[in-house]
Amino acid sequence: MRTFHILLFSLALIPLFCYVGIEKPPSKKTIIKTIGFYNVENLFDTVDDSLTIDEDYTPAGKNHFTITQYKKKIHNTARVLLELGGKNNEFGPAIIGLAEIENYSVVHDLVNDVRLVNSSYQIIHKDSPDRRGIDVALIYRDSEFFPLDFKFIEVKLWDDSGRRIYTRDILYVKGVLENEELHLIVNHWPSRRGGKSRSESKRMKTAFLVRQITDDILLRNPEAKILILGDFNDNPSDKSIKKSLLKPIQLENQLFYPFFNPMDVMFRKGWNSLAYRDELFLFDQIILSSIFKKKKNKAFAGFQFYRAGIFNPDYLITPNGPYKGYPMRSFQNNHFADGYSDHYPVYVKLIKSVKE
Repeated sequence: MRTFHILLFSLALIPLFCYVGIEKPPSKKTIIKTIGFYNVENLFDTVDDSLTIDEDYTPAGKNHFTITQYKKKIHNTARVLLELGGKNNEFGPAIIGLAEIENYSVVHDLVNDVRLVNSSYQIIHKDSPDRRGIDVALIYRDSEFFPLDFKFIEVKLWDDSGRRIYTRDILYVKGVLENEELHLIVNHWPSRRGGKSRSESKRMKTAFLVRQITDDILLRNPEAKILILGDFNDNPSDKSIKKSLLKPIQLENQLFYPFFNPMDVMFRKGWNSLAYRDELFLFDQIILSSIFKKKKNKAFAGFQFYRAGIFNPDYLITPNGPYKGYPMRSFQNNHFADGYSDHYPVYVKLIKSVKE
């Protein structure tokens, strides 16, 4: 029974710590908080769940996945999450969205790994209807973020014959970070299985649903601070992002853009979070409401956008072989390769001044 519970890749390697944002170092009288997202690539336990297609990740399955390998996968993933916060944040980001986790149990094991246990991460998770059993989740440091409300929103899709397509839920969380209300929407949109064009309508419909969620938030509070994070299975330039999720609003005689995507600049610079068949993609993104850039107006106090980046230290990059330069994934050729993920994590840093 299932339960409910509260790339940077390049053919020529690009320098580490690629980011866009404010270049000037902040003064000492500031608070900086990191919010990250990581597709952790099939973080499955070794137990066969009769309700999902997870047999490959069992000792008798295609990948011959053992409990020892599972513990190593957990430990590897914990290292990435801890270091995603940067050198000045020894306990990791304040908030992290996760994709491709199997259940509550694996997230519980992750946040209780020796590398993360002192970070005191709490978990928001629910099993989704996805046939493979992969879900999204949010973990947060309870000393920094306090959730006020959350809900899992089902994405209802059908194929051409009228059969239901089961995919990941969208997770919406409203909470308080340093006494400031934030809205977070964690995504893992439908894949490109069958080809980009053939599957595009699924992501367009999902984008429309997310935009409905954000429009409802902004209707109630035009100054709401919203972060839309996830693996969108589309690049910043694709229609689902550019034309649907980020579409402007007509206000009298001008267009208002309610969101901005710092990953768009990265993609145009050739920066990426994953690769497939020697093609580069930036599916992993964090999109922010435009209020995060209104720093010159005193009416918009509190956290502002400071920086966004892709985290790709050397240990996350395959050093040699046919996949040299690709993210060092966990599973290759039907075995556990002692890697991390086929995606690099992404993050944003928010900054605000400390009152005298």
